[in-house]
Amino acid sequence: MGIQFHPEERIFHIRSRATSYVLQLLPTGVPAHVYWGRAIRPTALPSILQRTERCSFSPSPYPEDMSISYDTISLEYPSYGAGDFRHPAYQIQAADGTTASEAVYSTHRIHKGKPVLAGLPATYAEHGDEAETLELELLDAVAGLRIILSYTVFDGLNAIARSVRFVNEGTGPLKLLRGLSMSVDLRDSGYDLLHLSGSWARERYVERRPLASGMQGVESRRGASSHAHNPFIALLSRGADEDHGEVYGVSLVYSGSFTAQAEVEPYRTTRLSIGMNPFDFTWLLEPGESFQTPEAVLVFSAEGLGAMSRAYHKLYRTRLARGTFRDRTRPVLVNNWEATYFDFTADKIEAIARAGSELGMELFVLDDGWFGHRDDDRSSLGDWVVDPDKLPEGLENLARRVNKLDMQFGLWFEPEMISPDSELYRQHPDWCLHVQGRRRTLARTQLVLDFSREDVCQAIGDRIAAVLRSAPITYVKWDMNRNMTEIGSAQLPPERQRETAHRYMLGLYSVLERITSEFPEVLFESCSGGGGRFDPGMLYYMPQTWTSDNTDAVSRLKIQYGTSIVYPLSAMGSHVSAVPNHQVQRNTSLELRGHVAMSGNFGYELDLTKFTEEEKAAVQAQVALYKELRPLVQFGEQYRLLSPFEGNETAWLIAAEDKSEAVAVYVRTLAEPNDALHHLRLKGLDPQADYEWLEGGGVYGGDHLMYAGLPLPALHGDFQSILWRFRRV
Repeated sequence: MGIQFHPEERIFHIRSRATSYVLQLLPTGVPAHVYWGRAIRPTALPSILQRTERCSFSPSPYPEDMSISYDTISLEYPSYGAGDFRHPAYQIQAADGTTASEAVYSTHRIHKGKPVLAGLPATYAEHGDEAETLELELLDAVAGLRIILSYTVFDGLNAIARSVRFVNEGTGPLKLLRGLSMSVDLRDSGYDLLHLSGSWARERYVERRPLASGMQGVESRRGASSHAHNPFIALLSRGADEDHGEVYGVSLVYSGSFTAQAEVEPYRTTRLSIGMNPFDFTWLLEPGESFQTPEAVLVFSAEGLGAMSRAYHKLYRTRLARGTFRDRTRPVLVNNWEATYFDFTADKIEAIARAGSELGMELFVLDDGWFGHRDDDRSSLGDWVVDPDKLPEGLENLARRVNKLDMQFGLWFEPEMISPDSELYRQHPDWCLHVQGRRRTLARTQLVLDFSREDVCQAIGDRIAAVLRSAPITYVKWDMNRNMTEIGSAQLPPERQRETAHRYMLGLYSVLERITSEFPEVLFESCSGGGGRFDPGMLYYMPQTWTSDNTDAVSRLKIQYGTSIVYPLSAMGSHVSAVPNHQVQRNTSLELRGHVAMSGNFGYELDLTKFTEEEKAAVQAQVALYKELRPLVQFGEQYRLLSPFEGNETAWLIAAEDKSEAVAVYVRTLAEPNDALHHLRLKGLDPQADYEWLEGGGVYGGDHLMYAGLPLPALHGDFQSILWRFRRV
């Protein structure tokens, strides 16, 4: 395990317990990609990379061996302009305007642990012996450009983290036009492309299609990872499913515009890559300056999509998320948004909190509308001062009233935005993203603050910190409700304007680092109109994300299933809301809503004071059950059993890592007349162990539950669900 260099063959072998990743230096000094897949012994690695001479339209840079053509050979970090006509991993522009580059091996280092990426979120190693890193340096001597390719292998987590740093060591300026975080050339194209796409209120739907010749993939040009596409793609061998087949996953630890793509070229190989979107991007590198790309996380699974997901889940839960709440169970909350929207008083808030306390809830969250003169979404963003009409005795008084009910107090912010109708905008109209002389396009009647500016980041950070110090606040919902337009900064010179969007992300990350460090006992949840920025970059600072503004239980089946392809349940905020549901007007039972919401960070988003006695009893039981399940849900391993994208049924199971207990949930969406008998096969149990069914009694073998299955009872009506708990005896 770890990283080995074989100097005679000039081969680097990066190996975890289950995966090998191999690259080799060509005679030209350019690194070639040799292999990525199941772990293999190093005995015959040089024989894997095949070369053959092609026609003259695939030029060779090395006359001594015409089988070396950058256009057809598998490359590790391909450039533009030196004979490779596939899409490059990086592209530069020299001072003379030319864009050709060829970087060759200079040196390398192999060391224990994992270096920090300055200013960027990234996975980390807590102990030096849990990870090993290769830094492979390439040099384009003509351009004076040094490129450091970084590879970290997490042995116990079966993942490889890749990133790239560009350093201008020349005497003149360089422009970086493209700098992806990783590229890998696979030897064939017989794969399906899987990605997570959608829109507001239907985020991260699973889409899968066979690769075809040419380019295919997903991207965001919105200045955020977006509702439309998630910064992740996977290639699956044909026929691969949850439990079988090979899967290559790549995920980007970044919250801005990205690209993730697969190119099938004429010789039926596939180039897989991910990184910052080069669209509308340029970065000026003066002599001595450097640029660091975001990190890409690669996971290979030979046991289907489920094993890939669980690798991401464990890595992102334990070595991406940080801070006090990484390993701490999260409180059951009630949020007032769908209960009151903007129309509330301190007495109404206290009444909802009292009802929540009586039902066993632990945290009350005050959502939008508590500041400025915010009676709707048309004003006051940026004015983080309490509205005296709604809260005449202030925020601290309200928080203390909630605390007296044995409830923690949480608060909603949207720090990255500014309303034209705000004191902040009237004082600083140049603090938003804008292009001089052009319209400032509104969305949700708001503009985006220019976080590429240090003065803006400092001022907003000061305002948020002042509020958090003003009252006993233990939870923050950090929202962001629009994407970028007119992407320009009043402080950047013309030659750096196309750096604005990425500088915004660096500024945002600096504010998040400051605020989360200053307030380590505050649980932060990120949000962007629900799941518009559900990405690994945000999870580095905030261990959970509001999964979607769509709280309908049936809609959430697809949303939460798709989200689980990459992200752990501990990252998902999931609430029970009122019926008819406010987004889709669907009526579902309280039981179903509870079963779906329990597979995440559990809470309620409705007016608890309107419950009947029967509903109160049901909710009290739900809260008590979730508190029993909470360590398992938030720290266990998830197994997807039935997909809502493939039929009328959805099911999943969460098992303890030691297989000592499990909870399974089954949902049937629509009733079927004269239906067949059904069995649900479980996963993730010990086949040699016996398990007690806690609700119904009886003992079942793990082999019985997984191979023969659990008989499903007759269900009557639409939108029915069942929850089972099992404990090893």
